[in-house]
Amino acid sequence: MKIVVDTSVIIAVIAQEPERLALIELTRGLELIAPPSVHWEIGNAFSAMLKRQRITLELALQALDVYAKIPIRFLEVELEKTLKIAHQQNVYAYDAYIIRCAQKYRAPILSLDRNLIVCAQKMGLRLKEVY
Repeated sequence: MKIVVDTSVIIAVIAQEPERLALIELTRGLELIAPPSVHWEIGNAFSAMLKRQRITLELALQALDVYAKIPIRFLEVELEKTLKIAHQQNVYAYDAYIIRCAQKYRAPILSLDRNLIVCAQKMGLRLKEVY
């Protein structure tokens, strides 16, 4: 079974946040999928941490090594349909990419992002709950 993961899930696992073990257990045996935008969001998240001096470059590069070992299959989503979702739901494109990926590939979403979760619920999409 496929499950759509967003950046919040990946960062939580990489950064060893409290939800890490629950996230790993929830995804055990599942195929992790995501739109390609998640890859660039990871880079943006680490660059933001570097800019705010919350992490060193050495630690960021080590974290990217961990990220590279997470077996995520990046699947394309249509920009036009994504933009329509962003407009209709009044969300940023990054959230709309996740939503469209879940729709297109008929997979539940796993996220720690409250806004994304609420939007997905409103749209009737399946979610995998962390707790």
